[in-house]
Amino acid sequence: MADSFWWQHGVIYQIYPRSFQDSDGDGVGDLNGIRARLDYLQWLGVDAVWISPVYPSPMADFGYDVSDYRGIDPLFGTLEDFDRLLGEAHARGLKVILDFVPNHTSDRHPWFLESRAARNSPKRDWYIWRDGKPDGAPPNNWISHLGGPAWTRDETTGQYYLHSFLREQPDLNWPNPDMRAAMYDVLRFWLDRGVDGFRVDVIWLLIKDEALRDNPPNPGFAPGQPAIDRFLQRYNADQAGVHDVIAEMRAVLDGDNERVLIGEIYLPIERLVTYYGTNLRGAHLPFNFQLINAPWTASDIARLVRDYEAALPQGGWPNWVLGNHDRPRIATRVGEAQARVAAMLLLTLRGTPTLYYGDELGIGPVIIPPEAAQDPWEKNEPGLGLGRDPVRTPMAWDASAQAGFTAGQPWLPLHPDHATRNVQKLRDDPASLLTLYSELLALRRQRAALSVGTFTLIGVQGDALIFAREHGGERLIVCLNFGDREQPIALPDLAGATLLLSTHPDRVTALTNLTLQPHEGLVIRRA
Repeated sequence: MADSFWWQHGVIYQIYPRSFQDSDGDGVGDLNGIRARLDYLQWLGVDAVWISPVYPSPMADFGYDVSDYRGIDPLFGTLEDFDRLLGEAHARGLKVILDFVPNHTSDRHPWFLESRAARNSPKRDWYIWRDGKPDGAPPNNWISHLGGPAWTRDETTGQYYLHSFLREQPDLNWPNPDMRAAMYDVLRFWLDRGVDGFRVDVIWLLIKDEALRDNPPNPGFAPGQPAIDRFLQRYNADQAGVHDVIAEMRAVLDGDNERVLIGEIYLPIERLVTYYGTNLRGAHLPFNFQLINAPWTASDIARLVRDYEAALPQGGWPNWVLGNHDRPRIATRVGEAQARVAAMLLLTLRGTPTLYYGDELGIGPVIIPPEAAQDPWEKNEPGLGLGRDPVRTPMAWDASAQAGFTAGQPWLPLHPDHATRNVQKLRDDPASLLTLYSELLALRRQRAALSVGTFTLIGVQGDALIFAREHGGERLIVCLNFGDREQPIALPDLAGATLLLSTHPDRVTALTNLTLQPHEGLVIRRA
């Protein structure tokens, strides 16, 4: 794999820092907690850690409202703590990726405080200010992604400012060259400290329609959907100028081709792939979230993979994501049995996989009582099931009262079966999902065909998806049963084939006259 970059053959592991490991007993995870668990990540077999925001923040949106891009919030530690974490991660061969939040700041960021002070402020144009309509209404009909209007009137100057999320998160004005330069200097600050790349938050929202036109109504909107879906996101997202911004970000990183730029992008495949940029000068990895929303059937997944592979630009490297801090966990979406199939799918498809902390334990639904709710989206639009708290609950490390996460009171409730679904217990169980993840990661590391090899879709047989990975003369076949019944598989030339891994550790069936057990996945090496 010497001819590939680490982010092509490696595996990324997302940590939501509030919930990974608390080191000081305040019930909230921190950087020293992450550092204390690096041995676990090394054992698991991942290659990089992506850490959600740890910058100073009033925490209106739990760190995605940044008040200082060049520091660490005391809740998580200090810059010295970060440097120690970075050094110890690198010593173990682990890369560290930071979340970069460039669409908006906190309303307490010094830039915004100066911007809102007066209409002639030197930083007024660093944010998006507009007069209201003649009747005093907001400048247009845009909706916040977390509910309510996307405009707030500021009494000091009588104008409205744009916030695509909470009113405490005013949007930056990316056409302003001085603001852009300041943000690129932020990237350099962290690169100089040694970080290995950035995941860029809501990268597709950075540029807005210059005329700020109203978004058209969404004809498919129905009661029970979030407010953001009332209108089609035509003028507040995915604007042509965003690709120039991404190319400039990429140029900041390109002094070292081992640094990776990842973009958060919720768009259809045909738009997603444009974020690789002209001549691949965009994001190295425009995040591909298609598996998160796809119907969980062999035929639907086959169609998705085929369409994505066909849409990739020449030289564009694919990537796959099963879950993150904003969407329901995979075991919640497909059930515990299929979570094993999903793990094998994620780690055998062509491209860079990203794992979300806790998914390797198979954490399922977590009920958050109303009085324990923390997520501002849940509070803004209650009753719609939009709250993200259930996917941000603390990691379970052992069977102790607080699951080894904290000596205090966890900031969110633990999952209900944490006494049995925890790292200590599952690590010793050869049949556990955690063991399967570690075996899949080890197999991926041992077999270049699974990381950088070619991909060939063989087809769908009943409920089974079948594809091949090949590299250096080695050909591997992956068979995945998305159904709850036995599935016979017709594959030629299996004589002498070797079973490398099954999601069912008790499999004893021979590979001739192959039949998949319910919810089973196999990796087979052809002779």
